Amino acid sequence: MLRRFCCLVFSLTTVTAMAQDPVKTDGDKYRMLLENDRVRVLEYRDLPGETTHQHHHPAFVLYALSPFKRKIHLPDGKAIMREFKAGDVLYSDDQTHIGENIGNTPSHAILVEMKPGAK
Repeated sequence: MLRRFCCLVFSLTTVTAMAQDPVKTDGDKYRMLLENDRVRVLEYRDLPGETTHQHHHPAFVLYALSPFKRKIHLPDGKAIMREFKAGDVLYSDDQTHIGENIGNTPSHAILVEMKPGAK
């Protein structure tokens, strides 16, 4: 009985974690450029007014390729406003959010996600 319960919990955790992968939740906006045992590199693009589904990023670095303005909706109801110029760089701890392009320009950025335990 305990073994079945543990398998069920593991399965649900795996499905939940996979469902929050931005490449899977918003494949029309995220494109994987590289993945290895240390990092995953994603390209992100969207248009003014577009939003993402809720997803999760481990700790990451964002490099803005164009100017854009975003509202980041956190699961606790708080929101973060971010505005980037081309060439801006941002580091963020791991985060679950919904992103919204609230500006007048398309978003275009590169995200480098850190793999847990990478040396």
